[in-house]
Amino acid sequence: MMNFMLNILWLLCGGLVIAVAYILAGLVMFITIIGIPFGMQSFKLASLAIRPFGLKTDNTSRPSGCLSIFMNILWLLCGGLSIAVLHLVLGIILCLTIIGIPFGMQHFKLMELAIFPFGSNITDT
Repeated sequence: MMNFMLNILWLLCGGLVIAVAYILAGLVMFITIIGIPFGMQSFKLASLAIRPFGLKTDNTSRPSGCLSIFMNILWLLCGGLSIAVLHLVLGIILCLTIIGIPFGMQHFKLMELAIFPFGSNITDT
């Protein structure tokens, strides 16, 4: 019940805007065949941005193949770094207040996934 309430507050305080931005970016990436994997990762970020409370990212099964490393580097260069910096700034600003700490922590979780989306899984807690 607590996660549900926090997710509703998250959506009202900007989470919905972030999720819509990820969805729109994913749709734009689907225009080309090369962009389809990046669009899928954008949709993964959107699903986490819609309800971040009660979900966690799992990096233990991250593949160490060359393709995954290459895709993560390409992701960083094509906008992932700016998304991660945005999440970092929003997380720091929200953590300055006691009420905003849970929301700031969710931005840090989204930042981690925005840096290396390929090979990360979203699981229920």
